[in-house]
Amino acid sequence: MEFSIKSGNPEKQRSDCLIVGVYESRKLSSSAEALDAASGGFLTAVLKRGDLDGKAGSTLLLHSVPGLLSERVLLVGLGKERELDEKHYRQAVKAAVKAVNSCGATDAVSFLADLSIKKHDIAWRVAQHAEVVLDAVYKFDCMKGKAAKDKKADAPKGIKKLTINVVSRADIKPAEAGLKQGQAIGAGVSLAKDLGNLPPNVCTPTYLADQAKALSKSHGLEVQVLDRPEMEKLGMGSFLGVAQGSRQPPKLIVLQHKKGKKGQKPVVLVGKGITFDTGGISLKPGAEMDEMKYDMCGAASVLGTFKAIAEMGLPINAVGIIPTCENMPDGNAIRPGDVLTSMSGQTIEVLNTDAEGRLILCDALTYAERFEPAAVVDIATLTGACVIALGHHLSGLFSNHDALARELLAAGEGAQDRAWHMPMLEDYQGQLDSNFADMANIGGRAAGSITAACFLSRFAKKYDWAHLDIAGTAWKSGKEKGSTGRPVPLLTEFLRQRSAKV
Repeated sequence: MEFSIKSGNPEKQRSDCLIVGVYESRKLSSSAEALDAASGGFLTAVLKRGDLDGKAGSTLLLHSVPGLLSERVLLVGLGKERELDEKHYRQAVKAAVKAVNSCGATDAVSFLADLSIKKHDIAWRVAQHAEVVLDAVYKFDCMKGKAAKDKKADAPKGIKKLTINVVSRADIKPAEAGLKQGQAIGAGVSLAKDLGNLPPNVCTPTYLADQAKALSKSHGLEVQVLDRPEMEKLGMGSFLGVAQGSRQPPKLIVLQHKKGKKGQKPVVLVGKGITFDTGGISLKPGAEMDEMKYDMCGAASVLGTFKAIAEMGLPINAVGIIPTCENMPDGNAIRPGDVLTSMSGQTIEVLNTDAEGRLILCDALTYAERFEPAAVVDIATLTGACVIALGHHLSGLFSNHDALARELLAAGEGAQDRAWHMPMLEDYQGQLDSNFADMANIGGRAAGSITAACFLSRFAKKYDWAHLDIAGTAWKSGKEKGSTGRPVPLLTEFLRQRSAKV
């Protein structure tokens, strides 16, 4: 997708399609009013016939509107004017690009960024516009065969070029900055989606390591990949315990983005990378087990975020740590009742081998200490309990530092990739007590997402730490099955805000 920024009068634009908004009760936006005047009231006449009432997300495509140079005009419903907020704005952009993408137009000019959204400037509106467009046109079809590709070749080509209009020339510079940000986040989200959507026979730990190396080469990042012998020397008995049931070799991937001031402490992102999770000896039910290829979406979000911040050139020091392996029920796999010794020296009684994510993350959190981090955020599809608690709209946020939690919450709001601050009181820690080790790896059914966070907190006492449980937000099931790329927008905005302060 090719983007550009322009400031011009709607009625003078020559394009395959112009995109303008209409509020409920058929009230025209300012750009739609300009088109209506140039066409001798054509838009007003169409709306009076009842073809579009302006409800949020509705669209109406018009051809050969008199008095205009463009072939088509797309009217997009915005809902009630006083209720136009971040959600409805994104909804309008998504509806618009989907409609234009299927109508045969290959280029378009959008006037939706001209709309007024409370508390948000032109840079935000343009960034969101670009990000939503890239999300809406994303397709994952690289694994399909010749018949599907032939069918795709016969389908409408879709939009290739989008110009985002701004009201005045003074808006062009901040709009271009917003466009760069939106495109970078969109690229990071697409990478995270691609990795999540790949089948587990392709996206193995070695494949993830190779992708990290490729990203490092193309975006000027530093990368190191630790193999089993190196992890054994470090004493990562918890991580390697999970990996021992798989024929796929485990990897510990370390990425570094060094664009901050010399001596600036880095922010560390730790992403869970279970490339397939059978549950191990505590085998999962067969239904929907295919979706356990998404158990590496935490890792994918770290790689996507590093792609985004590298493309944005954020002046910050950041480290990405990805422990990655499979969880398989092999004859050599760990068993319920086994005791593992973590890199920290703390011992763990394994009561359920399907609570494996925390077993690989705990060693990665200990490894993070060597970077003397300003803050550490781990991202993991960790617990089904979080899905029960928050559904598929909000990621669960846990932290040992309230100020860090507030930063992440604010970043999620700004990026429209929201999280919810969950409790992690000392009262819950007792559920992890074990008769045979320093702790158990599960705390029972009650408050499962909280006790999982409590487990991780025991390995994050030497720095400010937060945990994002993305089990409900990392992918969609059903007809729209696929990776969402979340929480790349939240993480990127968090790092962007951090970079502005240091």
